[in-house]
Amino acid sequence: MLKDLLEKRNCFKLVCGAGNEDAAEVEKLVALYAKAGCRLFDLSAKEEVLDAAKRGLAKAGVNDAYLCVSVGIKGDPHISKAQIDYEKCIGCGKCDEICPNNAIKYHKVKRLKCIGCGKCAKVCSKGAISYTSENIDLNVVLPPLIAKGIDCIELHAMGVDDEDIFSKWQTINQLYTGMLSICTSHGKISDAAMIKRIKKLLECRMPYTTIIQADGFPMSGGCDDYKTTLQAVATAEIVQNERLAAYLMLSGGTNSKTAELAHLCGIQFNGIAVGSYARKIVRSSIDRDDFWNNEYVFNQALEKACLLVKSVE
Repeated sequence: MLKDLLEKRNCFKLVCGAGNEDAAEVEKLVALYAKAGCRLFDLSAKEEVLDAAKRGLAKAGVNDAYLCVSVGIKGDPHISKAQIDYEKCIGCGKCDEICPNNAIKYHKVKRLKCIGCGKCAKVCSKGAISYTSENIDLNVVLPPLIAKGIDCIELHAMGVDDEDIFSKWQTINQLYTGMLSICTSHGKISDAAMIKRIKKLLECRMPYTTIIQADGFPMSGGCDDYKTTLQAVATAEIVQNERLAAYLMLSGGTNSKTAELAHLCGIQFNGIAVGSYARKIVRSSIDRDDFWNNEYVFNQALEKACLLVKSVE
């Protein structure tokens, strides 16, 4: 059971990206990290992505892994997609260069690959890039995924729209009786408001049937240093101090230094979710056409993945 994995206090979760709808890439990521020892995977709430993840597990020969699908409220960066205003775009190529998921090529956005990280908009000197997100109907999206077999549903409870957050949480609880996860950050709200929101969300949950994913700085884990992961550890400390009857997972800027820094700061975490950094270190391999049949390419990426997964132990 997923609960058993969390109680070992060394769970590594690979975040494929809530907005990453590239099924071929997800299949490669899951196969690679499953082979490296990862047993929990976070996926976009799409049937084709879930199917791809299951194919990846089969290729890795792993049958004891768990799959979590993530959903968010409208405006959540994790499910937002970049769009380019070509009347403003001057074709400088800066957005192509900085995109960590290769979602922009020749100034065109590949929506399936865009994860809404915001990096392209920050480097655009002409303000030509903005973001859009759909307000999905969970009553339509989730039942097929639940029927196919999932082990957890995560709600990205970020932003200031409490009404939307609580409404979606109620719907998720009505649809699914298994483990749930609350991905939260104090970005646009105070620490006190974040804790108040978490406690209200937990009111309808039995003890230790929920994961609190403390997201320091969403989608910021491109670098492997202590400063990058500092906010994830700091956010986790805020949550830990409340002594909630829930599992604690760190995310947002996480990397190979996260577990070490968390231990030094006395954080009793159950797991660490790594997305941006985990994908970055194997990007050159999974983007190759010969990934599946070139043993050297696969093993080169596997070595890097193994080191990252072991860093949580």
